[in-house]
Amino acid sequence: MNVAFDRAPHEFPDSPLAGSPKEGDWSHVRFIHDLSRQLTGSLNVRRTVLRALDFAVPHLGDWMMLAFFDADNVSVYSHERSGRISGPTFLGRLDPAHELGRFRRRGYTERYTAPPDDIEAVLAELIPSDSLREAAATHRPSSALAVALNIGGATNGVLVVVRHGGHGYTDSDVVAAEEFSRRVAATLESARLYEERGQMAEAMEDSLRPPELPEYPGVRMAARYRPGEQRLSIGGDFYDVHGDADDFTVVIGDVCGKGIDAAVLTGLARQTIRTAAFFDRSPAAVLKALNEVLRAQLAHRFVTAACVRFHRPAGQDALTATMAVAGHPPPLVLRADGALEEPTVTGTVAGIISGLSFTETDVRLGEGDTVLLYTDGVDEARGPEGFFGQERLRVLLPEYARVTPATLCEAVEQRVLEYLDGAAHDDIALIAVQNGG
Repeated sequence: MNVAFDRAPHEFPDSPLAGSPKEGDWSHVRFIHDLSRQLTGSLNVRRTVLRALDFAVPHLGDWMMLAFFDADNVSVYSHERSGRISGPTFLGRLDPAHELGRFRRRGYTERYTAPPDDIEAVLAELIPSDSLREAAATHRPSSALAVALNIGGATNGVLVVVRHGGHGYTDSDVVAAEEFSRRVAATLESARLYEERGQMAEAMEDSLRPPELPEYPGVRMAARYRPGEQRLSIGGDFYDVHGDADDFTVVIGDVCGKGIDAAVLTGLARQTIRTAAFFDRSPAAVLKALNEVLRAQLAHRFVTAACVRFHRPAGQDALTATMAVAGHPPPLVLRADGALEEPTVTGTVAGIISGLSFTETDVRLGEGDTVLLYTDGVDEARGPEGFFGQERLRVLLPEYARVTPATLCEAVEQRVLEYLDGAAHDDIALIAVQNGG
């Protein structure tokens, strides 16, 4: 095969903008300058690739391919002088023996020239797809250039570009192509990291978003949640329900901190509570487990929580609510006749002192009786007259005796928001459980 190629790594200036360019190099200088403007602010991977390809053809060649490596797989985008762009095309596992595999291992630049009869051999070395090779061959190329996309000490892809008409790639052309590859690689890495972080945040948000409440026979249940930071749908307050119809646990809590850091701690607290309740539904035992896990894993991070176990003895209409709290406002019991009770139950916040024990108290719930659990985003909501306070809550609740839990939670949230009068607020969480008989 009569193919001439230069396999040694090229030594050129770091940038076509370095030094004093020759007259014939000014087009490359303008090209790189305009490229920077094209790529500025792009944080979408596919859009960045398409924009770079569209900009580089025909300046660097008549047909161009960008191949990207993901683990052992390869995907490609291609662009023709006609303006047609295709990709991404996923080509599956990359053969280590293929020319692209060698570029990935060694990460340098190579120029290829060949007579027309041998061009297919050159394209076969560089392009891992029959259809893409055919597309490149239609341009009757006489030279090709391959440049590794290096970023952070790794080769994440390869640029392949071809020219027709006997015009080979000069040293200046290679410098421009390498600078193009460097800038594209850096921009794509930023876009990839941005997309990955967005996906991670979305996955975390999905896992931490307040759960859908179960439906149990003879029980009505509803909740409301409003994060303090409106740009997030998660925060430091949480609630959860788990168990079955005759024996289930409701927990509400508030972790220290705000935003993403608080959300991460929320995930740990919820999972710890679920795991502990799987082995022992006693609220005191659940909060003890939460305290020990937080104390062992996180320094100076604490959680307040209220935990209530609802149990219906066989053959009875009444529910027994067993309560324990860890530095949290006690649940309120709104009787069907409008009477309001605040069970006497206290406990220290979880996560600060090891070896804590928690006390429990039992409350019997008749038909129409409701238990309301809430976070301090309710009573500590600060409006023009100071805190909303528990006394306002105690005055409000009797008006809503025997209404559905959904109506009750909505009414409390609305009253708090009206009191805030547009002021910033902490996370707000409410959950109400009513014995339907």
